Amino acid sequence: MERPIRIVMADDHPVVRIGVRNMLTEEEGFQVVGDAGDGDEAITQTLELQPDILLLDVSMPRLPGLDAMRAIMNGPSTAKILLLTSTITTQQIIEALQIGARGIVLKDALANHLQTAIRTVFAGDYWIGGKRVVNLVTALHELMQQAAAPPRKTYGLTPRELEVVGCIVEGCSNRDIAKQFTLSEETVKRHLSNIFDKTGVSTRLELALFAIAHHLITPP
Repeated sequence: MERPIRIVMADDHPVVRIGVRNMLTEEEGFQVVGDAGDGDEAITQTLELQPDILLLDVSMPRLPGLDAMRAIMNGPSTAKILLLTSTITTQQIIEALQIGARGIVLKDALANHLQTAIRTVFAGDYWIGGKRVVNLVTALHELMQQAAAPPRKTYGLTPRELEVVGCIVEGCSNRDIAKQFTLSEETVKRHLSNIFDKTGVSTRLELALFAIAHHLITPP
């Protein structure tokens, strides 16, 4: 027989820990090797016990779940982390996946999804939105499209200057920009000079990076 999947359960509610342990021990293939009641204990047990899977509550005392996950991801542990939560925003899911989470299971769906989610993550895939996900990049792209766009700051740029910024991000030359908006190249240079002053950058590359990071352009 294959060895069971070794699991550490981290949740500040003892009832949840007991319930999850009972749920997993009802079926062969799972072994709960430890449980933790706060973020610090989650880190300690994960490092000491080296489980295959860490079930980690997002809302933990002493050290929140995402902070505990950051610490674990920076250490020698190879445990795959599956977050447990009652509620979570799309933006928080994106952040968790970017830090290194392999999946998210809502607590009200534990009975239906937990065992499948653990097996999915153990096998190397992701568990997002109640289903197996193989391509994380595609999943993140879809989540980012779902997330509410942050308020768009213009840094004092005029509508025309914002259009020029968009052209710079696309790699257009001054001649291209002048032709697109029926301007002289001298006018384009003045626009760029004003844009550089307002954003505090000094090169076209810096401007493009600034524009992307600060959402100055609207994605297609």
